[in-house]
Amino acid sequence: MKSIQKFENTFLLFLIPVAMSSCLSNVDEIEEIDPCAAITFSMHVKPIIDNNCISCHSLEGGQSPNLETYNAVSANALRVKSEVVLREMPIGGSLTNDEITAISCWVDAGALNN
Repeated sequence: MKSIQKFENTFLLFLIPVAMSSCLSNVDEIEEIDPCAAITFSMHVKPIIDNNCISCHSLEGGQSPNLETYNAVSANALRVKSEVVLREMPIGGSLTNDEITAISCWVDAGALNN
């Protein structure tokens, strides 16, 4: 009887660490969420441009480049990104960090018409 109990105790002492370590190794890794994955021109970038840039950068505003269309914005994407990241634009206002990130992400992803 004592040998069976000794065997059970030894077995349990061995089993507990094995069971605990297997639980740790089966934990799913947390996926990092890419803040740029969902950024689109139509939903994110265009509204920022319309609200902060068009008053000056349009035919009516007279400042170059004209940023009224996707083609115009995408042709000047690197310039737009640079100006907002350096906080040189918009003059007399400022973009939020989220707005700057949205423009940067969109440009870095290829300035797609999405």
